[in-house]
Amino acid sequence: MYSLSDFDFDLPPERIAQVPLPDRSASRLLQLDGDRITDRHFADIVDQLQAGDVLVMNNTRVLKARFFGQKESGGQVEVLVERVLDSRTVLAQVRASKSPKPGTRIRLADAFDVTTGERAGEFFTLHFGADVFELIEAHGRLPLPPYIEHDADDFDEQRYQTVYSKEPGAVAAPTAGLHFDQPLLDKLAAKGVTIAYVTLHVGAGTFQPVRVENLAEHQMHSEWYTIPQETVDKVAAAKAAGRDVVAVGTTSLRALESASQSGELAAGSGDTRLFITPGYAFRTVTRLITNFHLPKSTLMMLVSAFAGYDEIRKAYAHAIASEYRFFSYGDAMLLTTHSRYTQA
Repeated sequence: MYSLSDFDFDLPPERIAQVPLPDRSASRLLQLDGDRITDRHFADIVDQLQAGDVLVMNNTRVLKARFFGQKESGGQVEVLVERVLDSRTVLAQVRASKSPKPGTRIRLADAFDVTTGERAGEFFTLHFGADVFELIEAHGRLPLPPYIEHDADDFDEQRYQTVYSKEPGAVAAPTAGLHFDQPLLDKLAAKGVTIAYVTLHVGAGTFQPVRVENLAEHQMHSEWYTIPQETVDKVAAAKAAGRDVVAVGTTSLRALESASQSGELAAGSGDTRLFITPGYAFRTVTRLITNFHLPKSTLMMLVSAFAGYDEIRKAYAHAIASEYRFFSYGDAMLLTTHSRYTQA
């Protein structure tokens, strides 16, 4: 049994990428096959995938979900929208010197008012007076991850979205997808790689540290996902042909595996709290494209379950020594499921 400290590692601060590279596909790619590590460029991904493989991407779009405002009393407030519930209602984190009571009116971005409703665990219900998406897009700020030390600028607003983002609702980008530009997608399609989409709206909980040493006590945050029937059909065709199902990012993987708990991938929508740790039996995904993850994070546990605990430790040590760039704006990995080798 693994515990939290088993997923810790020392990361020099200078290895945390603070800005993206000018070209999306110019990042490096660490390929891990079993215990074999190969250093590549991300554009080499075209050579590593085969005709008939299906590449599953998360088409969520990051909201401009951060606001600063004032209560009627004059108290300063910071709001981070966590989830859009309907066209006039959201769940949000609200930071203030005193928690607002239901019925409190808050002026956001000196532009519009919201009214607080009931608490929902750590979140507040906020009621908007007009369309949520329009107000967020017009007046919000892009919420960069906490380890990025600058405020979002115009370049971030373009680069912290995937080129195929479509469905607004996330507060963090599915960052493995940030490496793909349209010419690279065109090359993959020309090779015969099938592209499919899922939606999982990434919540701020993705950045929350695990606070308990005993992993069985960890409460996983909830995220909403949907799997279209078209994606189920493409995955089924790839599997029937003996080809790989390649998840672009841990969010795509969690959506696919959450919808595969019956044993087969099924179309539909729902909330997932799937917490993947070593010992998990993957049902759908055979390869994973992902960035490097934070120490002691649930995502470190996920990739360790996928590619092997010892293999991931070795790969991360290699990446640090080789000066790979880490986290959201950093470099990528191409992993093959551990079960391919343990069952061989």
